[in-house]
Amino acid sequence: MLARKFKIRDKKIVDLIAFNKPNSPITEQYRLIRNNLNFASVDKEIKTITVTSPEPSDGKTTTSANLAIVLAQQGKTVVLVDADLRKPSVHYAFNVSNIDGLTSVLTKDISLVEAIFKTNIPNLDILTSGRIPPNPSELLDSKTMENIMEELKELYDFIIFDTPPILLVTDSQIMANKCDGVVLVVASGKTKKDQGMKAKELLQKANSQVLGVVVNGVRAKGEYYGYYG
Repeated sequence: MLARKFKIRDKKIVDLIAFNKPNSPITEQYRLIRNNLNFASVDKEIKTITVTSPEPSDGKTTTSANLAIVLAQQGKTVVLVDADLRKPSVHYAFNVSNIDGLTSVLTKDISLVEAIFKTNIPNLDILTSGRIPPNPSELLDSKTMENIMEELKELYDFIIFDTPPILLVTDSQIMANKCDGVVLVVASGKTKKDQGMKAKELLQKANSQVLGVVVNGVRAKGEYYGYYG
């Protein structure tokens, strides 16, 4: 199924519903997000997208992964980058090793090409976080990170960065400032209004373009889904 696949015992699961259930109402909502991103890029090219949330467990990694999948299904070349160097999840979602990844490239242990995984989903690659470093913010705010982003832009149509919750650390602000746009993920019934407003304020302070908000956990026709607004 995937290159360098191995068995993961961790119970942390990210549902790749856009791949496993392409005809579900939830998948249709991810396509709606994709369409809105396409509309947002009419006047300005959007290639690099930061995905974050106010707090943990809001569904940012699930949104990042499924957004990457529906973009790839449209025929775009996409790489999903796990830029959450504190509590990474992308490698769990795709059931691959996280021994090497973004941090390995940042520290020049391996090349970018060597660190990228080919998935069984056409047009979709992933770059896991790699080993958790002692200085995530400094690594993400480095010139080396900017060089990696430029290299990825040459290789892919879209680069999706899954980043930490913005109310906890500054990493997401750093990436938001470097990317063309940001998608903020909130959880219905969980995210408080003041938390959402504070997250938006921090993104604005980072001089980032907030493309929209995904609301997870909205019940419709017996299913839970996220929508873009």
